[in-house]
Amino acid sequence: MRHNVLAAASLVLLANTALTLCSQAGCPSYTEYSSVAHGPFSAGKYRIPSMRPPRRCRTFVSAAVERVVEDVTAAIADPDWKHLFGNTFGNTLDTTVAWHDDGSNGGSGSGNSTKERQAPYTFLITGDITAQWIRDSTNQMMPYIAYAADDEALARLVLGLINMQAEELAAYPYGNAFQPPARSGLTPSRNGIGVDVRVTPAYDSSVVFEAKFEIDSFASFFQLGNRYWAATGDAAFAESETWQTAVAAILAVVRQQQQPTFGADNRPNRPAVTYARKTWTATETQFVGGGGNPAKRTGMVRTLFRPSDDATVLPFLVPANAFLAAELRGLGEMLGTLGAAHADAAREATALGAEIRRGVMQHGTAQHPTLGRVLAYETDGYGSALLMDDANGPSLLALPLLGFIGADDPLYLRTREMVLSADHNPWFFVGSAATGVGSPHTGVARVWPMAVAMRALTSANRTEVAECLDQLKATTAGLGLMHESVNAASPADYTRSWFAWCNSLVGQLVVDALARFPGII
Repeated sequence: MRHNVLAAASLVLLANTALTLCSQAGCPSYTEYSSVAHGPFSAGKYRIPSMRPPRRCRTFVSAAVERVVEDVTAAIADPDWKHLFGNTFGNTLDTTVAWHDDGSNGGSGSGNSTKERQAPYTFLITGDITAQWIRDSTNQMMPYIAYAADDEALARLVLGLINMQAEELAAYPYGNAFQPPARSGLTPSRNGIGVDVRVTPAYDSSVVFEAKFEIDSFASFFQLGNRYWAATGDAAFAESETWQTAVAAILAVVRQQQQPTFGADNRPNRPAVTYARKTWTATETQFVGGGGNPAKRTGMVRTLFRPSDDATVLPFLVPANAFLAAELRGLGEMLGTLGAAHADAAREATALGAEIRRGVMQHGTAQHPTLGRVLAYETDGYGSALLMDDANGPSLLALPLLGFIGADDPLYLRTREMVLSADHNPWFFVGSAATGVGSPHTGVARVWPMAVAMRALTSANRTEVAECLDQLKATTAGLGLMHESVNAASPADYTRSWFAWCNSLVGQLVVDALARFPGII
């Protein structure tokens, strides 16, 4: 549902769309702030502006992250990238922490126990939409988790997001985006395109912002906890009753959505989750009355929507299943360290992850006419396969970064060749200003900077990484931030001036690129 200017007329977001950066007087809406270049400007070719808000207007300040910004900026020679890194790496903390209760005053958590009330909670908006997407918020926080062990306040912020996501998914595991909790004092938003919608199971619109069933939300929730545990050694959040309820609900839904369309008697099973909407946009509703196209049992998990929030064509979204398999394995590893009380859940997560992985390898590939066997984007178990990739993660391009497959695996290399070719991937575009993977979400001939960043993050070739960095620097439309998409022929034509997920990813790329290729920028 993340909107773009091409469909802006169909989107009405009320209440907090002009969210101020903080409660202090004189702090502007970042929606407006991000649309205008601010000085001082870099001395480089692109005169990159300074887009971090004044310190008093930032929504969260981490001493550890500020040290990273200083250290990395000092290591960058390119004057444009000096500015651009600061703008992007800090953007999530600077602008999107809409509400954070660190628990120091007794908290305002959802549980009845003292322990629950003292837990931190964090509500992280995606940028110009006042709602929390499970996937987006995890990706926005990802670059900072490595520094949580050195910054207690940052660790509490990450823990707060883990707890908030757990509360949301425990309440409604089929949702992809959620309203701020009542105790935050934030005004819930109205989803202007969430009208004329028929959804099962039913949901409470004061809690759920959007009810598009996307299994990558499950994987993102697990990833957040898994990465936090790996960075800090702290898995105490797994003792929370709310977190355990969310995990149990997710595992039950995963098992449910592994079931085929037709039972043993060849009669159709009634779909447990549906999404149907009256719309002119085909990607905003699902086939067969909202339940999706038929699927056989493969071990993979059906989903109704992609990480772009566009409807799937075939029910098994391969990169989302691969992501889920990897994070279920990680969940099993973490729970396995917590003693006998978590042993059953650890075994279930591990077994389920292995089953999904087998399904991907057996039923998530297809024979390409010239490249050989590749990973498909979507399949159905009947032999149908959709050969493409989408810029949004999880994507086929991102699978090594997601821990599913090695970047040097022949299957991945063939798949990568398919993805990064306009001859083989209908959503790969080559233009005079930008080249890369796009998405049906924004239409043809539009490249997503996040896909350019992902190409670099999954490449071992210094030249390829440098070319990606050069393209990202050249396509900010003079605003010094990453956009959702840019016109391949004219980067001044972009969608979304404030897109925190992509800003975080590009900041992560710069740290990674400098570590692997010193002096690259």
